[in-house]
Amino acid sequence: MKIAVVGAGYVGLVTSTCFASLGNSVTCVDIDEKKIAALKKGKMPIYEPGLEELVRQNLKKKNLSFTTNLKTAVHQSDVIFIAVGTPPKPNGEADLSFVENVARTIAREMTSYKLIVEKSTVPVQTGSWIRDTVMRYCKKNVAFDVASNPEFLREGTAVKDFMNPDRVVLGVDSKRAEKLLTELYKPLKATLVFTDIKSAEIIKHASNSFLAMKISFINAISRICELAKADVEQVATGMGLDRRIGRNFLDAGLGFGGFCFPKDLAAFIRISEKLGYDFELLKAVEKINEDQKKYFVKKIEHALWNVNSKTIAILGLAFKPNTDDMRFAPSLDIIADLQAMGAKIRAYDPHASANAKKTLTKVTFCKDAYEACKGSDCVVILTEWDEFKEINLVKVKKLLAQPVVIDGRNIYDPEEMQKLGFRYFSIGRPTKEKR
Repeated sequence: MKIAVVGAGYVGLVTSTCFASLGNSVTCVDIDEKKIAALKKGKMPIYEPGLEELVRQNLKKKNLSFTTNLKTAVHQSDVIFIAVGTPPKPNGEADLSFVENVARTIAREMTSYKLIVEKSTVPVQTGSWIRDTVMRYCKKNVAFDVASNPEFLREGTAVKDFMNPDRVVLGVDSKRAEKLLTELYKPLKATLVFTDIKSAEIIKHASNSFLAMKISFINAISRICELAKADVEQVATGMGLDRRIGRNFLDAGLGFGGFCFPKDLAAFIRISEKLGYDFELLKAVEKINEDQKKYFVKKIEHALWNVNSKTIAILGLAFKPNTDDMRFAPSLDIIADLQAMGAKIRAYDPHASANAKKTLTKVTFCKDAYEACKGSDCVVILTEWDEFKEINLVKVKKLLAQPVVIDGRNIYDPEEMQKLGFRYFSIGRPTKEKR
């Protein structure tokens, strides 16, 4: 099929590339001229495992092209995916101005049937607004359909998630749209879930909010475990073996970050309010997530006694491993709080340091984990990169001014750390301190 994907961010770029890999002719559109120029040369604006190689392969095959010209892309395409940003407003609502602008341009330029598909995460009823906008600005009486195809891509595994989905949700209101999308996704041999458009829009927000709730729930349990001197990992394992619950998203830590969960949670709370429902449960999920970061800073303070003038090595800045995304990363708030208390920060992340430098100030960015640890009063784990799991802890101990590790991701075994001579603090697990 001839496809246009509008937006070359995480979702749009992965969607474009994967559709091209399935044999379609795909044009990816973005208004950022520098980004498009780089993509034409196969240079990535983001770090996502496996994506760069796929982009270059499909550029070579000429299945994939990049442009800033939305008008031309509309003329050349049968199916148009809208994958532009929907950033949060100060009140938590999604800003849909980019979606509206794209819908308006499509309407003005289309001269033959188009299937317009929401790929961005949008509030319920956005499909109706897109339809109204296209009808208002299309002066040529051209047939079209609107559909919703929410994405469920995780940063760090986005290519794998696209090519091997648990399900593909497709909100449609015509047989023509259903047939086109069935044909498009046929190569994946995935379970296709057809719904009405409004239900598809809610599925996305409901799914992300539920996963955020699981994370906040296990973090609340971790606090109880610390008070009771129980082990949250054993509790999570016992819970997760129940097929009704499942083990995924039951890892205690610093809470969720990134662009999707915080944004979608806030948006769903506002959507519910506008519809007349006070979603108090999700407000509690938000609060627990914010409190977890503050609690972790207190844990660091407890380990060091006084934070002022201490040098702290931070390992991991991205909100999760296998991405360079710093949006809503817990590291931002934790580092800011530590600096406000007078700490000196030495930081290292395998891929996110360049993005972190755009936001963080008065931080010494190091070339590797060992340089960050050298002379520091403690090491703090904020992202569970494999590199940190495999680090030479004997070497780390020699480099540190004090053998103190505060682990926000529970990547080390408490007994092993104690045997190595560390004072080790983690989340929701008993700590036996040796002084």
